[in-house]
Amino acid sequence: MYAVVKTGGKQYKVAKDDKIVVDRLEAEAGSNLVLDQVLMVANGDQVDVGAPTVKDAVVGATVLRHTRGDKIMVFRRKRRKNFRRIRGHRQDLTLLQITDIAPDGKLKAAKPAAEKPAAKPAEAKKPAAEKPAAKKAPAKKAPAKATEAKKPAAKKAPAKKASTSKSKDA
Repeated sequence: MYAVVKTGGKQYKVAKDDKIVVDRLEAEAGSNLVLDQVLMVANGDQVDVGAPTVKDAVVGATVLRHTRGDKIMVFRRKRRKNFRRIRGHRQDLTLLQITDIAPDGKLKAAKPAAEKPAAKPAEAKKPAAEKPAAKKAPAKKAPAKATEAKKPAAKKAPAKKASTSKSKDA
C-alpha cells in the first residue's frame, strides 16, 4: 500500500516505514503528525484518486528530527555594470517516518519510535552502602584583596597659548 501526500507545496509518494525529508513543520521531535492532504491511495489493484484529495484518507507520521539542507549559493550579476552579489541559503527541513496509511481515516495507535533498553539488573540492585561516600574538599576562600592606594591623576600638559599677533585682515 502506498499514498501520495502533499505537504509544503510538494507531493511525496510514501509507503509504511518510509523516511522522507519535507520542508520544516512546526512539531517537536518525536511527536506524531497526521498528514490529511492525501491525493491518492493505492492498495494492490484498488486505486483511489482524489479530486483534489481523497475523502477521509490520512497518513500518520512521526517527526524524527529537524535538520537543514545543503548550502545553495545565489549569484546575481548585471553585465557591463560591475554589479555582483553572492548570497547563500540553507533550507530548514524535517525528517519524517511514515507510520501508517489509513484510507478510511482511522489510524492505528503509534508505537514509540525508539525505546531505550532497560538497565542491567545487576547494576540497578547494588545497595548504596557498598559505594564509598565521596568526601568533599573544603571550599577555598579567595585571598582578601589588598587595598591599593589610589594614584594621583596624571597632570595635564598646559595648553598652548594663543598667539597675540594681529592678523593681516585688519
